[in-house]
Amino acid sequence: MRRREFLGVLGGAAAWPLAARAQQGERMRRIGVLMLYPEDDPQGQARAAAFRQGLQQLGWVVGRNVEIDFQWGLGDADWIRSAAARLLQLAPDAILANGTPAAKTMQQLSRTLPVIFIAGSDPVLDGLVPSLSRPGGNMTGFYVFEPSLVTKLLELLKEIAPHVARVALLFNPDANPVSWFETAVAAAPKFAVEVTAARLRNSNEIEAAMTQWGRETNFGVVVVPDPAIHAHRKVINELAAQHRLPVIHALRAATAEGGLISYGIDLPNLFRQAGVFADRILKGTNPADLPISQPTKFELVINLTTAKALGIDVPLSLMMRADELLD
Repeated sequence: MRRREFLGVLGGAAAWPLAARAQQGERMRRIGVLMLYPEDDPQGQARAAAFRQGLQQLGWVVGRNVEIDFQWGLGDADWIRSAAARLLQLAPDAILANGTPAAKTMQQLSRTLPVIFIAGSDPVLDGLVPSLSRPGGNMTGFYVFEPSLVTKLLELLKEIAPHVARVALLFNPDANPVSWFETAVAAAPKFAVEVTAARLRNSNEIEAAMTQWGRETNFGVVVVPDPAIHAHRKVINELAAQHRLPVIHALRAATAEGGLISYGIDLPNLFRQAGVFADRILKGTNPADLPISQPTKFELVINLTTAKALGIDVPLSLMMRADELLD
């Protein structure tokens, strides 16, 4: 090795302790994430990766100036509360709560710790914040499913499967989406359908219900975008295929994995935006001053292979409006 090269290497090695000392001078920040997905769910991991990416683009690097602690899993209200309590024991600077039940639990446990939520329905109607433009308190965030979207899901389900006369609105009872059901019932006569509420918590309940619906005629299903229900998308898709039930989801991932049709927002992108909110909060912005972000862009995705397996001829007009057709 030449002397100049050796000195260059030596100079680089000497610089490392200085860089390390500079990083040690910064206070390590901590974010807790209550993620209502099993840890091995690829969609949950995609959302977590998007959140980290949103932070990293703004200079937050895990292990250098921020730590992110995850609580993964599914469960009832007691499980969510215990998972939230475990995160609070780590003394985070902020919390990301995935799903309305997670957000409500954090609201019960702390009125001071900044919380960024990704709620399934209108956070004002759910009592999370008093106003979308001025949330006040310690909570802010995003919501992915305004009540009027149910009307659109019914319309699309009826368009792709005109024979449907009865529709089950499938949701997690812990999310308590009263506004979704009320909106669906109000819209039902316009599409000549009858809507029933299907408050189902786990795969066993989903299997029993969909098996029963499969025995009936002219039945369809609307799946709302609750993470606890979305985690069962594989079971829902398999049962839909088995019983030849037309099902519309509110999240693209379910259609990409074999569902018939979906209409909703790009959820990983929303988690990336949550990283931007986290950055602002870590830099001193009060969550009370961060307006709630409402959905603005929706994607229509149709799985043509699934449609063919179900014996459904997708109307050309519907295919032309789709953002994506999956073969």
